[in-house]
Amino acid sequence: MSDRRLPRLSEVPAFAEYIAQGWESPARAPDLVPGAAEAAAAHRARLAAALPGRTVVVAAGRAPIRSNDTAYDFRVDSDFYWLTGCAAENAIAVVRDGEATLYLPPPARPGETGFYADAAYGELWVGPSPSLAEWSAALGVTVLPLPDYPGTPGGALTADDEQLRQVLAELRMIKDDWEIAQLREAVDRTVEGFAAVAAEVPAAMRAGGERWLQGTFDRYARTYGNGPGYASIVGSGPHAPTLHWVRCDGPVLPGELLLLDMGVETRSHYTADVTRTIPASGGFTPAQRQVHDLVERAHRAGLAEVGPGKPFTAFHHAAMEVIARGLHDWGLLPVSVDEALSEHGQHHRRYLVCGIGHHLGLDVHDCARSRPEAYHGADMAPGMVLTVEPGLYFHAHDTTVPPELRGIGVRIEDDLLVTAGGAENLSAALPITASGLESWTKERTS
Repeated sequence: MSDRRLPRLSEVPAFAEYIAQGWESPARAPDLVPGAAEAAAAHRARLAAALPGRTVVVAAGRAPIRSNDTAYDFRVDSDFYWLTGCAAENAIAVVRDGEATLYLPPPARPGETGFYADAAYGELWVGPSPSLAEWSAALGVTVLPLPDYPGTPGGALTADDEQLRQVLAELRMIKDDWEIAQLREAVDRTVEGFAAVAAEVPAAMRAGGERWLQGTFDRYARTYGNGPGYASIVGSGPHAPTLHWVRCDGPVLPGELLLLDMGVETRSHYTADVTRTIPASGGFTPAQRQVHDLVERAHRAGLAEVGPGKPFTAFHHAAMEVIARGLHDWGLLPVSVDEALSEHGQHHRRYLVCGIGHHLGLDVHDCARSRPEAYHGADMAPGMVLTVEPGLYFHAHDTTVPPELRGIGVRIEDDLLVTAGGAENLSAALPITASGLESWTKERTS
């Protein structure tokens, strides 16, 4: 009986000799975001000042497996990118006193078996890849082959060390000029993405539903950036009150509200995080406007409390007080406003269980490994970028609210830069009033 197995190409000398020949040398320089290497060098200097004499080891990470032998898209570890400006998969950085040595998987080029046999690094599989020397020249650091990595030095802080993650998170709270420029780009692209989504609302109502709109934004983000910075939220009607409605598998319902929480991640991996709630058919009903107007008042109260020297929680408390008073006026609180706002009450949080904002940067919930006293317990400072995002979420099956409010969910979220003199709303190009959103939506859906 003949052997029906396909030949192993690496064991066929004639094939190996032939495939090694006849290849030109394509361009292979690393495609770095301008300024990324210089920004990373400045970040390493800040780390050296925070941890003098300490050796730090961070890894870029690997793409997780989706199923069997297929993987999700790779996204570099945020701390690794902040320190190196490099987004290469499976890389390791050893950093000490502001200097870095990177260990990268070398590409497999013509003449090497891996060129055609290695699906991870063979150029026949993944395309032209920079050499280690090209990486070194672009990044301004020493770059060595990953197989030469000698192992973690004794006494080094590594990525699984909570102290290191905490130090890096707190350093990343204050954005430099380059990072702020990246976040401006992320927000600007996100505003454009919102417009692209709004234009598709009539089509989504006809067919495709929430998923059509989610796909519209994600396509835009991938075209003009690295992709969406997080799973895009598109909630129509009774799905809008669900805080993280990322399934997006329902219809877009005429006459209902459409909650859009989306952000473009730039090629430098900095992300925006913006939310608007628009009327799918172009106009708010009286009940929808009632809810939206209360959220808007809370949002404006929160925005007014963002500025240097103010407690990070100031905008949270300001927005929550407006929400609590509004709910009390509507007869939805079983206690007084003061009781609801007390630490032992919080009854209003039934309709707003999430926080009002968070730091923003390389991660959508940036700096999350910080100490509590350095995050919520700290004062705001120039260079911080954060979100303000109050909302009200009346679930369709919540019998504590009147029928006309059930199934209404509203969130308004803006991205703010704390400045020396106050704050700048980076996403102010999107309207926040009900009438403004009606006009904005009609202009793009007509």
